[in-house]
Amino acid sequence: MKQINVKWLYLIVLSLIWGTSFILIKKSLLGLSPFQLGALRTIITGMFLLVAGFSTLKTIDKSQWKWVALSGFLGSFFPAFLFAIAETEIDSAVASILNSLVPLNTILLGFAVFKITSTKRQVLGVIIGFIGTTILILKGAELNPEQNYLFAGFVIVSTIMYAANVNIIKRYLQNVKPLAIAAGNYAIIGIPAIVVLFFSGFFKQVVLQSPMLKQSILYVTILSFFGTALAKVLFNKLVQISSPVFASSVTYVMPIVALTWGVLDGEGFSFLQGLATIIILIGVYLSHRPKK
Repeated sequence: MKQINVKWLYLIVLSLIWGTSFILIKKSLLGLSPFQLGALRTIITGMFLLVAGFSTLKTIDKSQWKWVALSGFLGSFFPAFLFAIAETEIDSAVASILNSLVPLNTILLGFAVFKITSTKRQVLGVIIGFIGTTILILKGAELNPEQNYLFAGFVIVSTIMYAANVNIIKRYLQNVKPLAIAAGNYAIIGIPAIVVLFFSGFFKQVVLQSPMLKQSILYVTILSFFGTALAKVLFNKLVQISSPVFASSVTYVMPIVALTWGVLDGEGFSFLQGLATIIILIGVYLSHRPKK
């Protein structure tokens, strides 16, 4: 019973943190390009995690480093850029909604590639949650016809990467400390991020002192500490104490938080979208209701 309560607590905290991340990305893009944002987010997060977890790197076995590296690129490096690119064209709330495809992809990849089984109840819950997500997407497209939904593809690719990452952690890094996984991820992906930042024109922008630059860097720093560094450690722990499907279902609750921030920032919201969020929560409950 205690373990059940703890994993739900992790789920709620992560939903609040990651649900807020999308509006922070939107605000960061006011003074930064998508590549500058993705690189800075990776570098700053790496600084936080390596300060806190450098000593844990020695606990990672040599045979596990390839999985830590793959986890870093799929779960952090590429999505940091893909989400930034997507939000140049679509609302932050819509990006969060599309992110709800992660549990569905987790089940499909878990079964097809990693041979991790899911129950009928989990599949039913994911389908119901996906229906709610579809309603949110369709209504969002109706409210925002000027948005280029081709950029939603960047988010969809990210959800596939996230799904692969959560299965990698569960199958190959189950016994590695969550902080060690996160620190190991960024010890590896921090180097290519520095290269991207160097060629992004960021340092020329610093010299010119762009008006929005300081504010954007503040948003990226908040995003990096809470939305990436802290959240990565919490998420890795959640995967280990629950199942890949349960952990990835955080993406079903995140849109509620993201939509709230979106409304406060002037993004559209309708009654049908509110109904869809209820459907999503029902899907989460059915997927993870304890067996009698």
